[in-house]
Amino acid sequence: MDPQPSGLRERKKAATRLALHEAALRLVLRDGLANVTVEAIADAADVSRRTFSNYFSGKEEVLLYGDQARMRDFLDTIHARPADETPWIAMRETMRSLRGTFGAHGPGATAQLRLLRTQPALISRQGAIFAELERELTLEFAARGATPALRAHLLAGTCLTAVRIATAQWIEEDGATPLPDLVDEALRILRPAFGE
Repeated sequence: MDPQPSGLRERKKAATRLALHEAALRLVLRDGLANVTVEAIADAADVSRRTFSNYFSGKEEVLLYGDQARMRDFLDTIHARPADETPWIAMRETMRSLRGTFGAHGPGATAQLRLLRTQPALISRQGAIFAELERELTLEFAARGATPALRAHLLAGTCLTAVRIATAQWIEEDGATPLPDLVDEALRILRPAFGE
C-alpha cells in the first residue's frame, strides 16, 4: 500500500493545528485571552468550529500547542540519540541539534511568550506539560545509567529547570542573546552535577 496518502493526511493535520495555533496567538496578543473565543480562532484560521474541536479541546490547549510540539520533538530527538551516551551528553547534543527550531523567532517573539506566561489558565496547563516531560526525561536518563531513580529524576528536573530559567532570561532580555546559547551555557554550568 502506498504510504503517501497517509503522509499527506498527516501533513494536512499538522498544517491545520499550526494554523489554529498561530491564529489563537495573534488574537490573544491583540485582544487578550478572556476576549477571544474558540469561534473567533476557528474563523481566523478559516476552519469550522467542528474542525477546531477535532484538534483541540479549548483555547488554552491550542495556545500551548507550540510547547507540546517542541516537547515531542525534544523527546523524539533524545530517544534517537546513541544508547551509550550519558544523560548529560544526550541532553546537550539534543538541545544543540534542535538549535534551529528551539525558541520562538521573528519580531515580537519574546513579547508573545511574556504575555502568555502571565495567563493563570495557561500557567497551570503548561505545568502539566512540563511534568509529563520531566517524567519521560527521567525514564530516558534512567535508561542511560542514571541510578538510583532519585538521581535520574533529579537530573531530569535540573535540566528542565535550566531550560526554563534560560528561557525566562531570554524573554527578560528581549532575545538579546539567542535562546540556544543561553540553554547551552546553562547546561555547561550543570555539567559537574552530572559527573561529566
